[in-house]
Amino acid sequence: MQLIQHQDSLRYIRLHAEDNVAVVVNDGGVAAGAQFADGLVTVEAVPQSHKVALTDIGEGQAIRRYGQVIGYALQPIARGSWVRETQLRMPSAPPLDSLPRCDAVPAPLAPLEGYSFEGYRNADGTVGTRNILGITTTVQCVTGVLEHAVKRIRAELLPKYPNVDDVVALTHSYGCGVAINARDAYIPIRTVRNLARNPNLGGEALVIGLGCEKLQAEQVMHADDPSVDLREPWLYRLQDASTGFGEMIEQIMALAEDRLRKLDQRRRVTCPASDLVLGMQCGGSDAFSGITANPALGFAADLLVRAGATVMFSENTEVRDAIYMLTSRAETPEVADALIREMDWYDRYLQRGEADRSANTTPGNKKGGLSNIVEKALGSIVKSGSSAINGVIGPGERFTRKGLLFCATPASDFVCGTLQLAAGMNLHVFTTGRGTPYGLAMAPVVKVSTRTELAERWPDLIDIDAGRVATGRATLEELGWELFHYYLDVASGRKQTWAERHRLHNDIVLFNPAPIT
Repeated sequence: MQLIQHQDSLRYIRLHAEDNVAVVVNDGGVAAGAQFADGLVTVEAVPQSHKVALTDIGEGQAIRRYGQVIGYALQPIARGSWVRETQLRMPSAPPLDSLPRCDAVPAPLAPLEGYSFEGYRNADGTVGTRNILGITTTVQCVTGVLEHAVKRIRAELLPKYPNVDDVVALTHSYGCGVAINARDAYIPIRTVRNLARNPNLGGEALVIGLGCEKLQAEQVMHADDPSVDLREPWLYRLQDASTGFGEMIEQIMALAEDRLRKLDQRRRVTCPASDLVLGMQCGGSDAFSGITANPALGFAADLLVRAGATVMFSENTEVRDAIYMLTSRAETPEVADALIREMDWYDRYLQRGEADRSANTTPGNKKGGLSNIVEKALGSIVKSGSSAINGVIGPGERFTRKGLLFCATPASDFVCGTLQLAAGMNLHVFTTGRGTPYGLAMAPVVKVSTRTELAERWPDLIDIDAGRVATGRATLEELGWELFHYYLDVASGRKQTWAERHRLHNDIVLFNPAPIT
């Protein structure tokens, strides 16, 4: 990465020697006629995080960033010009039938030993970073009753059990009025089931149903599942109440108190860093995402993999255009095939909706300097670091091995977070350039800003400022180690993220590609 900068200077970042564009660093951008230290002069004003042409680019010529083609010029672009989205023709997506497979598998990095955190050990061997009572639902119809009960549980019961962090309603919009036997219905069904098995719920989740819905409680909890405790009452159906709403609330509270007593007996114990399950995601991305925050996550991801932990990266549409770089890193042909299979499934899913991956890029992404989904994907995948990709988790599935895993999810922040929770994530990290108050109720969310300006403007929402990399105040290595230690501190409960302190929780949003009846 080439950074043209000194104190109060005009600055740009060029990521690769073959790049013919660079990203402007300065807050507020640069004016027309501005001269950089290497002699480049702008011919027009260029906003912060947007691209400036480093050479004259002819019509039809490739525009390169990250050393990769992000588009083709629709018109001549003069050196020093602002390179706009409207001046680029987006390349076609890489064909899936000719991808490289396992031809650049990284050698295993040296083990990283001696790191640990304080977590809650579960009966199935997983570890929670928080001690939460989860109450899941089988159908949207019961949501209002459960939310009323949860308010009372928090106010009346939770203070009696100080070792329990929270009580969370796992409500969703699925369960009835749906084609429960449709081809793709397995995705929301297994997601609901695996959410109740999340390590942060300690195997003590309850189920609240209505009674007549299509999704029955036995599909959410399986009797032979070691990750949940079904030895005591775990289910309540509202239609069983004989005296109305008041009885419903009292029954739910009674079940909850039984579980709270058990959860309150749990204590944190020292666990190796290998018990951490980190989910990574980006949202409100900008052109700095692939320069500062995401590469720092990638460095920290390598550290966690070296320590034996599980690290998940996601977002199908935000890896699709860079999939050739991932299949090359697949540990085995089976992993490469699984990556291709998930990309193919999602291509066909989008086609059914008469859309394609270009629909992903948002107005905020473009305002933040991302011209198209190709550029966005190249900046997104750097979260995965440099380790071999060890496995693939389908949407709604739970992880079954450690290492670096691709968790196949849509790019929607809320759906991706939900599916990573279902996969077994016990800690979440979220990078943002434009800013978002995103949070999850079931796991701590570490928020990392791509720009210092955002961190300074939102000091009580952003946990880590990665913009220091762009201004030379920190290296990616330094920031990666900072994140690694911060993860362990948050996982141990020694630190709380801002989202936790403010109780900022987005809804659980299931991915349901099946029909609604």
